[in-house]
Amino acid sequence: MTSFEADYAGACVRPSPNHGERADGRLPDMILLHYTGMPTPDGALDWLCCAESQVSSHYFVHEGGEVIQLVPEGRRAWHAGKSSWHGESDINSLSIGIEIANAGHPGGLPDYPKEQIAAVIELCRDCVKRWSIAPERVLGHSDVAPIRKVDPGEKFPWAELHRAGIGHWVEPATITGGRFFQRGDAGQPVEALQSMLSLYGYSTEITGQFSEKTAGDVEAFQRHFRPERIDGIADFSTIDTLHRLLSALPRYS
Repeated sequence: MTSFEADYAGACVRPSPNHGERADGRLPDMILLHYTGMPTPDGALDWLCCAESQVSSHYFVHEGGEVIQLVPEGRRAWHAGKSSWHGESDINSLSIGIEIANAGHPGGLPDYPKEQIAAVIELCRDCVKRWSIAPERVLGHSDVAPIRKVDPGEKFPWAELHRAGIGHWVEPATITGGRFFQRGDAGQPVEALQSMLSLYGYSTEITGQFSEKTAGDVEAFQRHFRPERIDGIADFSTIDTLHRLLSALPRYS
């Protein structure tokens, strides 16, 4: 692909060949955040711009805050892979993908630098404004691909983004004792939990059986919204946090 004009005024352009048409004329109504999970930022950027990789994103944010646009926002970048949210499986056609340079779990999950997060906030703010993206539609890769993906990871500062007006968030409930649900449990309370996760957007099957898939969805939820403990166990803190998030959504309030 030849060069193009950046959609975000703060971005430099480095075209990636890995993109296509958005299906059915869809316009982006979601932002999906990733970490690169590779040892070096330059290596990650080269991979996203290499035709052999068959992966890309719309934006790449360096550790120092430099923003690079790889694919025009009107095009379908290849960043989400097999994923689902609210029953839709072609997440690439309805999202803007942002890769954040960070070695991730393979590299010991380093902290995100302040300059980098500030740049992510400004980029997201601009995309949200131009595309009228709802707060609850700013998600992590792990949200739309539980078990398979864990980025941008539990160290990503979702609360800081929310304070800046980006994303959906409530203060997580304190971790205490009490009743909990885990792998192997069954019954109406498990079905209620699965229903809540599904209502929020996760691809949770409502079976009343606390399966490995349910545990993976709970882990994905915890990684985003209750990162203090990620164990796939639906304790009071997890369930209460999920309930308050649902209650804060416009369609349920």
